[in-house]
Order: sequence, then structure tokens, then C-alpha cells
Amino acid sequence: MTGAGSVVALDLGGTHVSAATVDVGSASVVPASRVREELAAGAGRVELLGRIRAAALAAQSGRVDAAGVAVPGPFDYDRGISLLEHKLESLYRVDLHAELASALSLPLQTVRFLNDAEAFLLGEWWAGAARGHDRAVGITIGTGLGSAFLEHGSIVRDGGRVPPGGELYRVPFRNAPVEERISRRALLARYEGYGVEVVDVARRARAGEQRACNAFDALSTDLADFLRPWLATFAPSCLVVGGSIARSWDLLERGLSTLEADLAVLTPAEHIDDAALLGAARHAVAEGAA
Repeated sequence: MTGAGSVVALDLGGTHVSAATVDVGSASVVPASRVREELAAGAGRVELLGRIRAAALAAQSGRVDAAGVAVPGPFDYDRGISLLEHKLESLYRVDLHAELASALSLPLQTVRFLNDAEAFLLGEWWAGAARGHDRAVGITIGTGLGSAFLEHGSIVRDGGRVPPGGELYRVPFRNAPVEERISRRALLARYEGYGVEVVDVARRARAGEQRACNAFDALSTDLADFLRPWLATFAPSCLVVGGSIARSWDLLERGLSTLEADLAVLTPAEHIDDAALLGAARHAVAEGAA
């Protein structure tokens, strides 16, 4: 790693952007620096860029040496150019690299981008539940299914041990797209409730409602069955789970427990809100950064 002391980190999602300053020495988020800006659906380019720049500036705590950005794909991570068309479409082909470097008065080479699921795992490996593990897998379950594979502190995206790009969401499961069975919408479809969210189903499951319990059991069992061959191939010692549904770990754990025999650690994220920020910061100051 470089000698950078502080990094502005951003986690750009489909509906909001989170940002904070990360202290590299302690591998932690500066608490008072946390910022969240909502990104309205259908907002134009100027408004979206304004909110992202505002979040980065508001999160900047003292002097910073670099910036790291976690962002979903498709995205040109080397050039910092958005290729998103299904959300934040106004940012399509926008050079976020130049925009953020200008906003933070940083040299272009100190602003780096990383896939959000990869940033999640890197953050948990650097400062969370996967710390100390030579080989780990990270899964995020929310609107979709995110995944990342890490070995010796580096993300693995190719080779026969991982799916192309490390992207499990592209792998079919039971003759259908995997996110039809493992995602927020899959859980709610199983529950068959009208106008409910994951937190509602979780609350009802904890209260003993069988239909709600069955929905979580089916989701977690499917996740275990889907992951098992990839865990056998990659052979990690740690599987860490994040995303909004991981907040209901107590309801997922039973279905996932069938994986425990092949893992030293099966765990929810230690920094469920900050892991992607930590990983983006770690990526920004990694040894050999351009």
C-alpha cells in the first residue's frame, strides 16, 4: 500500500450515493464524515453529478490523498466512465473520473473505481469478517445478486475456478436466471404478500409466521445449493454475506448451515453499511496503483 493517510470513498448505488473519509492507518471510516445523498429516479445528468460531487465534498474530512469509488456494472472501471443504462441512465458515458478528480482537487491517477461487490469483499477482507483469510468469497443479496472472489488480497475475475468476471448473477440456476430465485424480489415472490418489504417478512418470520419462515428457508437453501459447486472449485476458507437481506442473518443461517463443513468461517458482514466504502478506499491506495 502507498503512504496515503486518508481517502474519500463513495458507494454509488441505483437510488443513492454514500460517502465518507476512510482513515487508512486504522482501516476505519471517520464517523463524522458519513454522508448520504438520494438520487432521484429519472434525474438528469446535471442533478446527478451535482449530488455525487456534493456527497464527495461533504464527506471530505481534512486533507485526503486519494478517492475510491464502488459502483455497479456495467462500468469502465479503468477510465471511470459509466456504461449503466438500466439505472442512473443520465450518467451513461459520463466521465466520473474527471468529475470527481476536479471536485476533490485530486490528480486523476489518485481516483480509482471498483465494482461494488468486489469493494464489499475487499473491505471485509481488509477490515472485517474476512480479515486474515487467504481466500474468501463475498456475496451481496439485495435488488440483485453480487459476488466476488479474493485470493492473496487480490480480486480473482478469471480462470476456471470462478465464473467469467467473477459474476455469479450471469450463471443460470435451475434453468432460470439466478436472480429469479435469489434476490429481494425472489423472497417477496415466495412470500406472496401484497405491499410488503423484506423487513416486514423478516418481522413476521421472527414472530413465528410459517409462510414468512418458509420464504427465508427457501431463499437460503437455494443460495447454498447455488454456491456449493463454486465453493468447491475456488475452495475459500471464508464466505461473507452482505446486502440488505443479510440484515436478516438469523433467518438465513439455517439454510446456509449446510455449507459449514467446507468453510472455516460462514458469516454475515462485519461492516454491512461500510464494507464497500472500506474496499473502495483500500483499492485506491493499493500497492501498484496507477
